[in-house]
Amino acid sequence: MKDKNKGRKIYKTKETNTYQKSVSSKIFSAGLTVLFLGGVVFIGYSSADQLMHLKKKKGDSEKFSSIVMEYSSDDSSELDVGVINNPEATAMEFRCVGLTADDLKSELALETAVNRITANTEAEYIMVPLKTSGGNVNYNTTNKRAQLSGAVTSQLGLNEICFAIRTAGYKPVANISLLSDNVYPQTYPESSYKTVDDGSRWIDNSVENGGKPWISPYTEECKKYISLLVNEISSADFEYIVCSDIVFPEFREGDLELLDDALSDPERYLVLTSLMNTVYSDAMKKSCPAMLEVSAVDIAEGRAEVLQPMLLSISTLIVDINTDELAAGVEVDGMPYDFIGAPDEKVKKILALICDKIDGFNVVIRVSGKGVEAGDELKIKEAINGYGFKSYSVG
Repeated sequence: MKDKNKGRKIYKTKETNTYQKSVSSKIFSAGLTVLFLGGVVFIGYSSADQLMHLKKKKGDSEKFSSIVMEYSSDDSSELDVGVINNPEATAMEFRCVGLTADDLKSELALETAVNRITANTEAEYIMVPLKTSGGNVNYNTTNKRAQLSGAVTSQLGLNEICFAIRTAGYKPVANISLLSDNVYPQTYPESSYKTVDDGSRWIDNSVENGGKPWISPYTEECKKYISLLVNEISSADFEYIVCSDIVFPEFREGDLELLDDALSDPERYLVLTSLMNTVYSDAMKKSCPAMLEVSAVDIAEGRAEVLQPMLLSISTLIVDINTDELAAGVEVDGMPYDFIGAPDEKVKKILALICDKIDGFNVVIRVSGKGVEAGDELKIKEAINGYGFKSYSVG
């Protein structure tokens, strides 16, 4: 960049004022000084107030900001972490256990699952998988397009689900998978990724190998579908709504050559953060704060594209440590890591790899997978406590 032309420098001589001020002039001068100092104090106070408010996420409610990441008080240097959006709110621990899609098949299955959880838990919340990876909707939605797509797997209503959980003494939390959806685009191709040459649906593998289409956040049909589901769920009696699978498919180089150039753009993450912020805004209008869930493996391997702290409206991050994902191993900066042993041992190992990458959020550690059971809760709690985290979800 060219230097600006500053022009010719003009030198001035300093002249000494030799005349005497009158009494009235002195009084007037003193008055101006007082006004000046008062203005400085006012501006300083206003600026400080504005700076303090910048730390608060717009729209966060008191209950949302109270779920915080807490660190051990053994080392005072570790106390000042996480953002508490409402300093007047009393910090609390988020302790949660999760149901499965099978637990929502019927009223009896739900009641049995809730009673099973009640037997031995310190949890206060129960998380319900209302839309799971793959695209199934596990409740009786009023969304006609979801019904026509064949996504609906349960006849339980949202009010029935919330009532059963609250009757048992717990608070319901909704979990929805946003973009890992292969069901909806089968019926509504306008919601899917399209090839540039002929506009056909892109699938993630050959037809012979079970290739499937994916819902695309670039399409209006996708945004509308997600918005309708979020508004329906957040209008029910859920405390929070957890949004997972805000991801792109694992495109190969050959796939990217067939698809829109936007998918090769290094800033493609903007469409993911925009989607999450829209969900957050819609949910907050119904007083149902939204949280973002991200895979621990994606964080470790640098694939968590949606995790852009400066762009996201959310303040609470759920880190999902899925033991099924860990079974395949994790590669960090070219170094492979294997995960064997009990769930709590795997938790300790992956947290050691990602702790420094999740700073700046209120963090809840979720441990899920086929090998994770409610009986593992206490050991998992101890494992995450060892890394300074107090909030957790199991299942």
